[in-house]
Amino acid sequence: MEQLIYDNPLGCAEDVKDFVLEGSAKISFPEGCLRLENALSAEQGQKANYVFWCNKDFPDNIMITWDFKPIEEPGLAILFFAAKGKNGEDIFDSGLQKRTGEYPLYHHGDINAFHVSYFRRKEPDERQFHTCNLRKSYGFYLVTQGADPIPDVQDVADFYHLKLVKRTNRVEFYVNDLMSFAFDDDGTTYGDFLREGKIGFRQLAPMVGEYKNLKVYTI
Repeated sequence: MEQLIYDNPLGCAEDVKDFVLEGSAKISFPEGCLRLENALSAEQGQKANYVFWCNKDFPDNIMITWDFKPIEEPGLAILFFAAKGKNGEDIFDSGLQKRTGEYPLYHHGDINAFHVSYFRRKEPDERQFHTCNLRKSYGFYLVTQGADPIPDVQDVADFYHLKLVKRTNRVEFYVNDLMSFAFDDDGTTYGDFLREGKIGFRQLAPMVGEYKNLKVYTI
């Protein structure tokens, strides 16, 4: 049975006052929803990218839902989840390496996490063949892929409803209730099971994206 444990409309600055930004980003609410865009030039590469963490720990066995609309591309949109220090620490523990938005710090740094990249329009191959990718870190393992049904920006008319279901050994991802992928983790091939932890939004410059209605349920 699902039980709502977190409900954030992402509609104004007050809604994200406890979020933690790693890297540099412009954060605004022009349409009553969270808009993220890079504050540094995309020409600076990884230094222009960032992660916006929800500063709350969530348990294992959850369903995360949110609404997403790409505004400008190229770029990538990513959700981190089940994020903890490699030895079980809080990801904001002062003993962990400082993270500044550069990608290697998240897949070969001091934390473990899953992350799903669900809007990939950066490199030519990503623009030519749209997929949603699930990676598990530490280690940058690409554990599964599925089709990305979200169109390019010029054909986007409204928000898309995204849903991620995380059980101890299974991850499922849906766009407008259409399943993109399901992954069953054996807890060995790609490291131990990842359980509880934090969630965060990541974007790659120069993408602009909007978000609203972030909800988390226990399942």
